Amino acid sequence: MVEGKAKQSNGQDPVKKHQAGKLLRSWLYAQGLRFRIHRKDLPGKPDIVFTKYKTVIFVHGCFWHYHQDCREGRIPDTNSKFWEEKLVKNIQRDEKHQLALKELGWRVLVVWECEINKNLNSVEFQELIHYIKNN
Repeated sequence: MVEGKAKQSNGQDPVKKHQAGKLLRSWLYAQGLRFRIHRKDLPGKPDIVFTKYKTVIFVHGCFWHYHQDCREGRIPDTNSKFWEEKLVKNIQRDEKHQLALKELGWRVLVVWECEINKNLNSVEFQELIHYIKNN
């Protein structure tokens, strides 16, 4: 029996971001919010779309989107030039999509996977609900 690799060769777990996103979606649903996921008609296919509130959330993996305030958001020592270029392009693409959404009148929020993994019942996430519903 051949087992799949749990991590990619760069050491990053490709499933981790999706688990964090699913955890956030489950929590938002339990809070009474209804949403769509990955709307293809919006720039960047946001992870969570609240059409009623004209708000989108991108769930960013700390490695892939180069979260500078996080231990996971670092450039690997191996092949660092390649990774730096790759991650900078990811950041530029993120900024382009966020700007396009704002120009269309959407409010854009970014939630980092490390924040989700810490504690969804924190004050910050309660404020997130308030922000979505009241702005």
